[in-house]
Amino acid sequence: MPPLVFPAVPPLPLCLAARASRRARLAVASAAAGGSSSSSASASFDAAAFEAERLRLDAAARDAMASGAATAAEADPRAWKWAIRKRVWDTLEVEGVARDPRPIHHRIPNFDGAPAAADALGRLEVFQNSQCVKVNPDSPQKQVRFLTLSGDKKLLTPQPRLRTGFFSVLDSQMIPIGCIPEACTSVGAAKYGKPIGLDERIKVDLIVIGSVAVDPSTGARLGKGEGFAELEYGMLRYMGAIDDSTMIVTTVHDKQLVDDIPVEKLLIHDVPVDIICTPTQVIFTKTKIPKPQGIYWEKLSPEKLGQIRILRELKKRIEQETGTILPSGPSEKLPPTAQRTRRRRRR
Repeated sequence: MPPLVFPAVPPLPLCLAARASRRARLAVASAAAGGSSSSSASASFDAAAFEAERLRLDAAARDAMASGAATAAEADPRAWKWAIRKRVWDTLEVEGVARDPRPIHHRIPNFDGAPAAADALGRLEVFQNSQCVKVNPDSPQKQVRFLTLSGDKKLLTPQPRLRTGFFSVLDSQMIPIGCIPEACTSVGAAKYGKPIGLDERIKVDLIVIGSVAVDPSTGARLGKGEGFAELEYGMLRYMGAIDDSTMIVTTVHDKQLVDDIPVEKLLIHDVPVDIICTPTQVIFTKTKIPKPQGIYWEKLSPEKLGQIRILRELKKRIEQETGTILPSGPSEKLPPTAQRTRRRRRR
């Protein structure tokens, strides 16, 4: 059965638009007043240092990805993924729809119309009925995070590349008036969010995921190639926060829609999408691709495991509970981010 495609509809329902605009007006008023209510939250948080370190590590990770992509083109059976990613990244730049931050290559690319795609998502019944929404931390989904918090929902967002922890939960009721726009950034999520662990009892009603390319006919999706979306999904499955019925939505530009992702070549941990929102249309993919059931340890390299503390904790816990040693995947070249962390600790 073909996917269901609906044209994008202009403005948000009045109830949601009024709520968002009300919070926006309060944000401006609070900023003008000096934002004194947030001083205690920011007293011990060095936003400039956090952002500088995040940007440094992101740049190092993108360099590693670029190097890995060049190698993959020669030997890796997954090279077809990199060919599609590069074509989409190039197309967005050539067509003039790419937006900062740049380079968009080796990122979830930001695009012209990202807020419109987010607004289309905001009109979905599944979004409006959700109480807790997991949203990726990338730039094109910033408006989705804003709609989540301004709609008085809980926002679950991963800490960038899972470097410093796991997820942060943000509750709009706990964020000082006027600080919701800031809370939608990586710095703001770290500043106002509550870190959670694997034992947190939480139910996620909807997952919003970033994409580089997505096939509307099958729901097949490609991310930027680091595998963090799949790891985040697998850990939420382990926690019992989601199941097969949890809808997965992505927001992309129409130029990111492709028709050449071979479903038979997808891996068991690849995450499909149920709904695609673009600036011009909403597509219900009716995907038949099975959703991952957890972490597939036999696909996870020792080097990747070494990068992510929360994964090491989870592996240790499962091994202790079951009395068995979990398998590991083949070795891979260690990214610069992990190498730099280890060198710093030896000093």
